Amino acid sequence: MIDTHTHLYVEQFDDDRSDMIERAIKNGVSKFLLPNINVDTISEMEKMTVNFPNACYAMMGLHPSEIKENWEEQIEQIKTFFQRGHHVGIGEIGIDLYWDKTYREEQIHAFRAQIRWAKEEKLPVSIHCRNSFDEILMVLDEENDDDLSGVLHCFTGNLEQANHIINYGNFKLGIGGVVTFKKSGLDEVLKHIDLEHLVLETDSPYLAPTPYRGKRNESGYVPFIAQKLSNIYGVSEEEIDQITTKSALEIFKLLQHE
Repeated sequence: MIDTHTHLYVEQFDDDRSDMIERAIKNGVSKFLLPNINVDTISEMEKMTVNFPNACYAMMGLHPSEIKENWEEQIEQIKTFFQRGHHVGIGEIGIDLYWDKTYREEQIHAFRAQIRWAKEEKLPVSIHCRNSFDEILMVLDEENDDDLSGVLHCFTGNLEQANHIINYGNFKLGIGGVVTFKKSGLDEVLKHIDLEHLVLETDSPYLAPTPYRGKRNESGYVPFIAQKLSNIYGVSEEEIDQITTKSALEIFKLLQHE
């Protein structure tokens, strides 16, 4: 299995990072895709790719919650680090209007700029969308073309929104711990979506699946998500693994990076 979105480099894992990755591998998770947050997280993130080669893969981007008036300067800084390393995607980018709408316009501009950057680099995007589906889809409608691909990370939308994203042609829906929550309603949406459109993720250390909800999440919990999808689709967990892994390998071109 592949965890397509996990922040294993953050301080919540400082005490047991190697043990946590070992647990994940024992649980069948072989690859970990690491989306960036801001300039300060780059060093620790890229250290992971050195310490765990062919297991950890870095992305580069500026998280929407980090965006302020100087977003252009921030992204230029991010780009200088991009040139120094090897990355499988542009992320985590997007729009987050859950806590604060102060920088709504700046977030939209930064999202668009990073999408165009991804297209120039021929890399997929990992998109963060929280209380911002209208804004996200507005930008994607205008920017989508054959050079744009990626994952709508932590998808929690409705069926109409799911189909809107899938119809772009080169996008997958990232499914994590939320699908295991009793009242999420996501299971009812996914019943109408082909499994081939999904990839697995944890968003560790956040959004731990049941039975660990409310605790620190980790990549070793991916099997709980696969198990829930197995119940939804009425297929084996092995088939969930096979299909979602194939999708992740294709969207992030991981076999080309080994």
